[in-house]
Amino acid sequence: MLAVFAHPDDEVFCAGGTIARWVRAGAEVTVVSATHGEAGQIRDVRVATRHTLGEIRETELRLSCRRLGVSTVRCWDYLDGTLADADFDRLVDRVAQMMREFRPETVISFGPDGGYGHPDHVTISAATTAAWRRTDPAARLLQAHFPNRDTLLMDRLASWLTTRSDRFAGSSDYVHALLLVVKEAGTMRYLSDHEQVQWYPAGSCVVEQGEAASELFIILSGFAEVWQDDGRGSRRRLRTVGPGEFFGELGVAGNRPRSADVVALESLTCLVLSRGAPTKFAGRGAGARLVGPASPALNGDEAHPDMPLDAPETSPDEPGVLESDVSDVIAQKVAALCAYRTQLPLEPDMFPAQVLTEIFGRECFIEVPAIATNDTAAVHRSRPAHARDFATLGSAVEVRQ
Repeated sequence: MLAVFAHPDDEVFCAGGTIARWVRAGAEVTVVSATHGEAGQIRDVRVATRHTLGEIRETELRLSCRRLGVSTVRCWDYLDGTLADADFDRLVDRVAQMMREFRPETVISFGPDGGYGHPDHVTISAATTAAWRRTDPAARLLQAHFPNRDTLLMDRLASWLTTRSDRFAGSSDYVHALLLVVKEAGTMRYLSDHEQVQWYPAGSCVVEQGEAASELFIILSGFAEVWQDDGRGSRRRLRTVGPGEFFGELGVAGNRPRSADVVALESLTCLVLSRGAPTKFAGRGAGARLVGPASPALNGDEAHPDMPLDAPETSPDEPGVLESDVSDVIAQKVAALCAYRTQLPLEPDMFPAQVLTEIFGRECFIEVPAIATNDTAAVHRSRPAHARDFATLGSAVEVRQ
């Protein structure tokens, strides 16, 4: 397998599990990153500076690939963020040379949309496709595909929190990692949660007893008090919650109204996860009806109560999409993600294994059809996907046609 991407960490998000499975089955894999990723984020200043970021990210790339079992890594010197301005023909030549040198059975890169429109991703996809057509190897070209998924991290976390025997309190590193996981996984459409960071002044009611539970909160800074009304005019304070603690999980997990008030004791900042962006006219209190995004059911159409209005109805079950179940190598994929301290300060044990499997346990690809010719290689590539294994190494993916 030859995997050609734009930046260090693309290989994990796009195909980390598939790479690990192929290596386990005996394949030789080469990963190419066109840039060092020097224009990326620095999310842990203890690891890199702007001056050293490119060098550190290449080191992270090599560690990630080592954890996936990749035998060969090439990191080229194109400038991060400027790949679209590079000499395109020269870029195609370099990718084509890798194909001639390595003679892969399968080539993997981004799709034409670059996953989420990143110009570097779009450019490396176009260059890889052009090189593949130019060299015309007896290889398949698979493009990473990111369907809109309905996986909600808030639901998974709420279920996990309510099954624990103790109250969970995450460290500042945990909170930082959670925020980044939601952002990064949401960008790649692994998750569908809406996330926002909200500030509440002292004395404000963050949630009210009896109202619908449509959000999960984790405190970033400050403290809040949890109060419960007994329905007879008396209130009692249940506890104080602070940084790293969740609240709202009981209502989310049980799909029932809030069981208590949560009031900001001082200036309070929370990461808030919800099923969709809040409306500007959402009501508060036990009698409120407008507590979240409008539903198609308001127009007389049947809809799932959690489905936002005009939500895209896309799925990995689309015709022609190859879906790889990589849950059996999820530990390797997460370990490879953890190599990127500059981008995602994540530790393997920060989140339950089942939650990580639900987020990252499936990878999707679309096979690029060959241009019709009379040569054997083109005939091989043009055979229906269901007539061939995803790899000669066994059933690496399940084909959904």
